[in-house]
Amino acid sequence: MNSNSSTCNNVQDKKADRLKKLRDLHIKRNEARVNNHQEVIEEDKLMKLPSNWEARQRKADWLLNDDKLKEEAKEKGQDYERLKLLNMTAMEADAIDRKKKRKNPDPGFSDYEQATARQYNRMISNMKVDMNSYNRQRDKLGKAFYAEANTYLHDKVKDSKEGIDRMVDDLEKQIAKRNKFSRRRTHNDEADIDYINERNMKFNAKLERYYGEHTTQIKQNLERGTAI
Repeated sequence: MNSNSSTCNNVQDKKADRLKKLRDLHIKRNEARVNNHQEVIEEDKLMKLPSNWEARQRKADWLLNDDKLKEEAKEKGQDYERLKLLNMTAMEADAIDRKKKRKNPDPGFSDYEQATARQYNRMISNMKVDMNSYNRQRDKLGKAFYAEANTYLHDKVKDSKEGIDRMVDDLEKQIAKRNKFSRRRTHNDEADIDYINERNMKFNAKLERYYGEHTTQIKQNLERGTAI
């Protein structure tokens, strides 16, 4: 009887041990499934973000930290710009110097996207960021502050009167500057007509200004019919 009882106990212990292992495996499998699902969601979320989202977020965080350090230095009566120079490495100083030298370069005609980006950077270079308003809006919007492809902000963000006035003022300056340089050019009757409208004429003239010296021979061969 004792032998049989001992055997039954061993069988039950082994069975209980197997059931425990199965439960542990089942729990681990569920945890792995949940983790994989979360990682897929996060990866999909990152894929939908703009290509420069991480750089924009780093810049925003740097601006916040820079303003915080500036306020602390002001409270202590210290010169923040001097403190930054004292704590700056030679490599950082060299990088800043190179950046200043190539600020707003003119690489010539490239495409409308790069021209628009240069105009945007030029327009915001003198703008002062209101960090108090920035922080309030970030706290109010939460995760939606860093907008994704499917983020809905239509009824969540309202432009301030100061911001609208600033935009109108800037547009008026752009219009005045554009009118200043958009004078009518004298038409040359003897020039070749290689355009379909005035905008296309200006585009072709810009191409000729930057690439004409490199394409002269090709154009001549095409006109003679000797191009390969």
